[in-house]
Amino acid sequence: MSRTQQTPNDQDMVEPIRQYIETKLPNASDLRLEAMERIAVGWSHETWLFDVHWTENGEAKAQGLCLRLDPGNALLRHFSDLGMQFQVLQSLESTPLPTPKPYWYESDTSILDKPFLVMEKVAGTCPSPWGSAGRRFYAEAAERGTLPQSFTSALATLHTIDWEAAGLSFLGVPESGKDFALREVQKWCELVNLSQLEPHPILVDLIGWLKANAPDTKRLTLVHGAYRTGNLLIDNDHISAVLDWELQVIGDPMYDVAYVLTDLNREGSDLLSHLVERDAFFQDYEEATDIEIDEEVCQYYGMLYQLRSAAFWMSAASLYASGQSEDIRLARTAWSVPFVLEGAARSLGY
Repeated sequence: MSRTQQTPNDQDMVEPIRQYIETKLPNASDLRLEAMERIAVGWSHETWLFDVHWTENGEAKAQGLCLRLDPGNALLRHFSDLGMQFQVLQSLESTPLPTPKPYWYESDTSILDKPFLVMEKVAGTCPSPWGSAGRRFYAEAAERGTLPQSFTSALATLHTIDWEAAGLSFLGVPESGKDFALREVQKWCELVNLSQLEPHPILVDLIGWLKANAPDTKRLTLVHGAYRTGNLLIDNDHISAVLDWELQVIGDPMYDVAYVLTDLNREGSDLLSHLVERDAFFQDYEEATDIEIDEEVCQYYGMLYQLRSAAFWMSAASLYASGQSEDIRLARTAWSVPFVLEGAARSLGY
């Protein structure tokens, strides 16, 4: 996992975090934080990993933790809410899906200036699929064979969770028919509008096509929204945790399947997400879920992802241009908008 070196600002985090955790462990003494590091991944939240050591009733104890801090204006704006992420993780704790155990969510901004959540630090690595080292990691894992099966199995588990029994209905339950697809179109149109950038004619055409061709949803499941390598922790060639619960919805499982199939997540590779052979993915997923993959519906959602990608980059670029964010990565996203729209033009048959 790519990481930054510690900085004085990161060291300034240690004592307020220590004091906060101390309030959550009233029987602890000699509590200290060790091995604290800020991980340089993610566009929506600032993330720290560390180990907590303390003594309780004369017994030495330790726990690895992960803290996610809301940086304010970031890529997804209000669509990425830490309080909701915490609630999702709480609901998933009783399910067979591997996810980090949530400990505390804190909305009091007097502690770290921003809301934050604290969850379990799960064993594993998260190689970036965008760099040569990460792609080499996944290519070698694909040859061994275990990780591709675990990748598909975790998605199948996600799509077969009893989301109602898990208490996930608070995410919003679409009505039958086209409601789910149209909700997603409207969501990303809202992000485009928040960017206050003039929509490109191709984007206008894409939105019109998506509204006119929305498919019926045949089955409702929990949907992650960004299921790919890079959002999964891997330990000993198995998925140890599904991460980044920011875009989850109750909706069409083909929305996730389409994300696995899209070229966006496998540039330069014949393997889905740089990891899984297409035929093996279809066979293993359908056997595990009893859900038939509808390629026509997946093609629709692939075009919806083009709208979503354009909305992401328009939002990011406008946040930097307007001075609402100083994250230089957001400034670089402006070039991505025409790239996405070129793909949309091809999909529309221009």
